Amino acid sequence: MSMIFRDHEVGIRNQSKWWVSRTAIYSALSIWALVCLFPIFWTITTSFKLAPDVMKGNLIPWWDFTPRWKGWESIGLSPRLLGEVSTVREEFFKRFWNSTVVSISASLLAVILGSLAAYGLSRFSYRFGFMKNSDISFFFLSQMILPPVVLALPFLVLYKSLGLLDSRVGLILLYTLMVLPIVIWIMRDQFQGIPIELEEAALVDGLGIWGAFMQIVMPIALPGMVAAFILSLVLCWNEYFFAALLTSTNATTLPVMVASQTGSQGINWWSMAALSSAAILPLVIVAIALEKYIIKGMAAGAVK
Repeated sequence: MSMIFRDHEVGIRNQSKWWVSRTAIYSALSIWALVCLFPIFWTITTSFKLAPDVMKGNLIPWWDFTPRWKGWESIGLSPRLLGEVSTVREEFFKRFWNSTVVSISASLLAVILGSLAAYGLSRFSYRFGFMKNSDISFFFLSQMILPPVVLALPFLVLYKSLGLLDSRVGLILLYTLMVLPIVIWIMRDQFQGIPIELEEAALVDGLGIWGAFMQIVMPIALPGMVAAFILSLVLCWNEYFFAALLTSTNATTLPVMVASQTGSQGINWWSMAALSSAAILPLVIVAIALEKYIIKGMAAGAVK
């Protein structure tokens, strides 16, 4: 009888510990989620505020302030102005299209080139002087340590001589170089997690190196490629420094347009918030649509 009582007491104690640990974990995750989501909440709500509401720091709609379409009217995207001609709205869509073309093109190009480079580094042995595969991989990653401002003058002179200033092609090439090291490191980790025996079996069955890569390796590594593409897309979409330096009229992107809301008379917080909200939305849609690939890619890189 006493043994049954002790077992029951131990069971209750273990269950209490389980509930306490779960409560602590979910409480910490909930607090972290609020911290991460608050900037997005602040940006969206600010786009519906008037100047006094922004200065007072009012946060809760219909409690601290009455929402207005002032921020969205400033870029021609309010319901009242959608049926009217708006030069600001046309300018916004032009910048939006530039960001879309440049970011997607650069990300796709980086994933293609980075996947090929990462596959070579994970399957073959290279030696350039004293550098081996691990040194070459670190060399790629070390390119991200260099501050962008150091490259400003060289790229400005180079692009001027090549006629690539204020062009989408120029930004695409530059952004590809910018995110290529990250793609190489992500994909190298993905390829190293794929057993080489699968490719050897494909070669025995008559496939060549390219056939084994396209039919065997790529389908397995696809989640990692999608994760690398999304990360590259986010970095390219949000890049401001080179877009402001190398473009002026034709190829200007959304981050430059957002920053232009700062003038001599102060910052138009409502306009900047509306532009930022419109710029965030496509990334949110892409992340939700490709969420399962992101999770698969992260899991594949974590499990060996």
